Amino acid sequence: MRHIITKFPPKTLIKRLLTTTATSTTTKPVPVPGKLDRIATELLSLNAVELHDYSILFSLKMGLKTACPASISSGSGSSAQPGEPAAAAAVKTVFDLKLEKFDAASKIKIIKEVRTFTDLGLKEAKDLVEKVPSVLKTGVSKEEGEAIVEKLKLLGATVVLE
Repeated sequence: MRHIITKFPPKTLIKRLLTTTATSTTTKPVPVPGKLDRIATELLSLNAVELHDYSILFSLKMGLKTACPASISSGSGSSAQPGEPAAAAAVKTVFDLKLEKFDAASKIKIIKEVRTFTDLGLKEAKDLVEKVPSVLKTGVSKEEGEAIVEKLKLLGATVVLE
């Protein structure tokens, strides 16, 4: 992933830069400070996910808030290499709460519970519960969704987070 921009593999390139850094007038190597050598070694030891996180952090620190490291590193639309796992896959943080079925005996309790976590009136909540399967709430965080699912399961409903 890192050597897409240059024709040299990254370790070879950095070793080459560290050992043969010279000006155009002299052929004598310029000494590299220990701090730069340590930073280069640390960067080489990062895995793909850490490198991606570092590139985002670096662009934010430099003031490039809209920079996209994936578009810079490769000319094609996909930045994933065949040997790399799909670690850059987006983690879902927003869920929809879907009522699949419920116990007919606890219908009134479920309607009341639906009204507590939505801004629906009695008639709207009743219509929503009766047209099963239906999405009760969209844009719910995982923690909030799991709490609602537990409450509704205790009342006899089958609810899933999608």
